[in-house]
Amino acid sequence: MRRLLDVVASTSGLVLLSPLFAILAVAVKLSSAGPVFHRGERIGRGGKPFALYKFRSMRVAESGPAITRAGDPRVTAVGRFLRRTKLDELPQLINVLAGDMSVVGPRPEAPRYAAMYDAEQRRILSVRPGITSPASLLYRSEEEQLVGADWERLYIERIMPAKLRIDLEYLDRRTLFSDLRIVVRTIVALFR
Repeated sequence: MRRLLDVVASTSGLVLLSPLFAILAVAVKLSSAGPVFHRGERIGRGGKPFALYKFRSMRVAESGPAITRAGDPRVTAVGRFLRRTKLDELPQLINVLAGDMSVVGPRPEAPRYAAMYDAEQRRILSVRPGITSPASLLYRSEEEQLVGADWERLYIERIMPAKLRIDLEYLDRRTLFSDLRIVVRTIVALFR
């Protein structure tokens, strides 16, 4: 049932949001050289890697860590807007339609960080990752917390374990109704 709802929601979203996709694609293309979409490797259900789609928010020539810290110089002006509004995440509807992701589920992690999961945290990998989750709502402005010289250590030692704990608790009591509540909370947060 959940997969059927994911297919209906992602297909509907892609059709209804296609004008917005076109506008954002033009804005990304005009903001800096490179492709419209960024394909980042993430770890999905069963520990299998997949390409996560996002609107590109960084300069292509720039390299660096898989997570973005506060004031990251790689982020373009259009990218800052896309990230703040979470519009950069819309192409993940393609991932949902393809079956790599679900609308609601724990956020997928980059391979480097997923490799650090302990046995309990690896339970996250038993379900499809999602576009939104309780942890992603709580840590909506995560990159603003990643400041200072030890920002990656802060992520690994505090933020990542906290997010995993929240999503594991969610998975223990997950229902279709709780998923719908998270979708509604996400929509409200987008317009706040």
